[in-house]
Amino acid sequence: MQTIHKNPKKEIENWVNQYSDTLFSWAYYKTSSKENAEDLVQDTFLAAYHKFDSFKGNSKPKTWLFSILNNKIIDYYRVSAKTTKKTISLSEDRAHEITEDFFNEAENWKNTSIDPIWNQDEELLDNPEFNNVFKFCIEELPQKWNFAITSKYLTDKKADEICQDLNITVSNYWQIVHRAKLVLKKCLEMKWV
Repeated sequence: MQTIHKNPKKEIENWVNQYSDTLFSWAYYKTSSKENAEDLVQDTFLAAYHKFDSFKGNSKPKTWLFSILNNKIIDYYRVSAKTTKKTISLSEDRAHEITEDFFNEAENWKNTSIDPIWNQDEELLDNPEFNNVFKFCIEELPQKWNFAITSKYLTDKKADEICQDLNITVSNYWQIVHRAKLVLKKCLEMKWV
């Protein structure tokens, strides 16, 4: 059981000193934006201060703070998916057209040749230029597809929750995720190579 101060302000100050860097690193990893990561960490500590009475010390403060931060990250992506302007992203019809090239009339895969870019995937994730192109490609996805991909892979949200948020069926969700990955692949191959 964790000992906590009676003074919330003092305790939060201690936590800020102890956990800010770790929380920032996680938020930056999840958003790829220094400004957004800083805002999310600040919001996390503000929420912790306002909810301080609900922290009973049954878990470590770091665990509790990460739980708050992860919820803030989910909210961040939910809001960004809703506010993304449709005019700057692909329409769903256009995205479907792009992915149709991957399938034949019987809905089977066409040529499955792998571009050499994908043989270096681990190094790519450490490359800031690649990450900028990747972010651009995600932003180009249709709004619903963007939300599904960011929720699944960047906030680790479960499929049933995403389906509920988007008001779609599970089979529709998996089709969206699959097609979104294909569009991302094509976009990265065009913009990165």
